[in-house]
Amino acid sequence: MATPLLPNSRTEADGSAVIRVLSYNIRSMRDDADALARVITACAPDLVLVQEAPRFFRWRKKLARLAAASGQVVLTGGATAAGPAILCGLRATVERTQDVLLPLTPGLHRRGFATAVVRFGGARLGVLSCHLSLQRDERYEQGGMLLDRLAAMGVEHAVAGGDLNDTPDGRTFGHLAGHANLQDCHATAPWGGEFTSTATDPRKRIDAVFATKGIEVLGCGVPLDQPGVSAADLRAATDHLPVLAALRVPAA
Repeated sequence: MATPLLPNSRTEADGSAVIRVLSYNIRSMRDDADALARVITACAPDLVLVQEAPRFFRWRKKLARLAAASGQVVLTGGATAAGPAILCGLRATVERTQDVLLPLTPGLHRRGFATAVVRFGGARLGVLSCHLSLQRDERYEQGGMLLDRLAAMGVEHAVAGGDLNDTPDGRTFGHLAGHANLQDCHATAPWGGEFTSTATDPRKRIDAVFATKGIEVLGCGVPLDQPGVSAADLRAATDHLPVLAALRVPAA
């Protein structure tokens, strides 16, 4: 049976907003950039939480080229956040952005968060894109920093997504999913595919979208069998599969 379609983005009469959030590890655009743009475009996201954005020579131009090719604009992040970035559609009104570099452990890769506060209609939303450490203890510490950062954004509603480098039964993933004010969107409203790694042989769910408890999750998962999203493009675009969530954010 084909995967049903998620609701389209819209603003409700009460000022709340239905939005689509896509989280995607794009492996520095080292694969098929055209396939990558087609996947993003077909998902029709309002926000794209990117991991492993280009970070070196002409990284801004590369990220801007991807955004333009997929109907988005660059909101924040990239090299300035050590890899995470946020793209958005023109429907979003941007209130503020901040790129955060996390403490560097000698010998390990530098990590960071790309963050923003945006509005859709009457809904105000904090946004965070992350790519957590491969090292278990550092990853757990970064998970705590993620929760602290969300709490410090000064918003009632927030969404966070990224490559956690951890599975739902892992310590860090479990810590985030079990937080009193956070919900694992796929566990709350399963939709589409579950596993995100690798794109050619998906066996693990290490990429996720989380939303604060006041947000209604309408569906979340890997966008399989969706119009414009082909299996060939998913395999060619990067080494991860994307996670797409449809959320209803209450009016502020």
